[in-house]
Amino acid sequence: MIHCYKLGGHNIVLDVASGSIHSVDEAAFDAISMYAQEGASGTERRIREMHPQLTEADVAELLEDIKQLKRRGKLFSPDIFEKVADQGRKPTLKALCLNVSHVCNMECAYCFAGRGGYGGETGLMSLGTGKRAIDFLIQSSVGRNTLDVDFFGGEPLMNWDVVKGIVEYARKAEQGSGKKFRFTLTTNGLLIDDDVISFTNREMHNVVLSLDGRQDTNDAMRKLPDGDGSYLEVVHKLGEMVEARRSKGYYIRGTFTRQNLEFVSDILHMADLGFKELSMEPVVAESGSPYELLMEDLPTINKQYEALAIEMLRRQKKGGGFTFYHYTIDLTGGPCVHKRIAGCGVGNEYMAVTPSGELYPCHQFIGDADFLLGDVWRGVSNRKLQDDFLGANIYTRAECRECWARMYCSGGCAANAHRASGAIGGVYTLGCEMFKKRVECAIMMKVENVK
Repeated sequence: MIHCYKLGGHNIVLDVASGSIHSVDEAAFDAISMYAQEGASGTERRIREMHPQLTEADVAELLEDIKQLKRRGKLFSPDIFEKVADQGRKPTLKALCLNVSHVCNMECAYCFAGRGGYGGETGLMSLGTGKRAIDFLIQSSVGRNTLDVDFFGGEPLMNWDVVKGIVEYARKAEQGSGKKFRFTLTTNGLLIDDDVISFTNREMHNVVLSLDGRQDTNDAMRKLPDGDGSYLEVVHKLGEMVEARRSKGYYIRGTFTRQNLEFVSDILHMADLGFKELSMEPVVAESGSPYELLMEDLPTINKQYEALAIEMLRRQKKGGGFTFYHYTIDLTGGPCVHKRIAGCGVGNEYMAVTPSGELYPCHQFIGDADFLLGDVWRGVSNRKLQDDFLGANIYTRAECRECWARMYCSGGCAANAHRASGAIGGVYTLGCEMFKKRVECAIMMKVENVK
């Protein structure tokens, strides 16, 4: 399978199975596009009709180049990966999302976590539960050396002393266990102070900071309990955190909704504030919500993604570039084959822990009793659910089998698929289309930067 598209003045051909990228001229683009259906003789005839300026020798050379690339496995290469998709893989736990707080100090309009409570009781994780979660992760990660823990919520800074206590416990547990912990903090920023900055910069591998862009955009969605917008309360605190982190990892993470389809302006606003590591995520919204993205919005969204890529390239050339999470792509290495086939490891390699110690496949499933895996004291009891997640991959989804982007998205988000289709082995069609456009933009930027 190949995927041919034009973007940013480039004619790009992706060979799906091999991952080879070709930037070609118009004649080669047309020839490759029709070669699989027309064959060499049919392509030769059509190309001579479409490009009369080419000589007979030019066309012969072009077709020979295509044949050579095919022989070398760089074009029309066979998919050899399906046979390894179900080879008795038994993934090992390596990451936990610790929902240390099911309480929040903001009331964001689009919050999928129900203002922090996930549709259930609010509450804070105890230090004892947090320690047990660390023990569970160590015990369940045989063969893994590096373990990831994300402090999430609600708002985790509302349980800051427990966060610090868990980190301290984990650092002590590293000694003699052969494990190394990497911590991430996801916060709305309201409670950032000197202690948070100091501890975070010392202990956190990454920090995710929430901001939706321009003040009007942010304040329409990200509100304080009294109804006021949060922009002026948080923007300087986020700046202080980022400035103090210097070369350490962070992301400013925004959300766009149907109320703000012109999201490039918000991304550029954050870049102009001096933030260089940016992400802007499509909203996770219930069906019928005024914020829900619809298929009819896709043309506008795609134009936004394309405009963002072009502007990022322009700024890079002027020395003022920034990173957009979804355009960060590794064309020479990247995830292993199993990751490309099966995705993030939800429910197996990765789990979420509630304040009471319950285990769920990820934070987006919290509160749904059908997806309760077990708890950190007794471990996983719902093995069938684990097997269901393990069995969902790009070869068990009919839509993915025919999709050129399957080796990049790995089947997409199981939670979004369940929300959209009612099955973790389904797909979220709009999400797929947005993902494909982001991949096209990311590859185009790579092509532009190596030309």
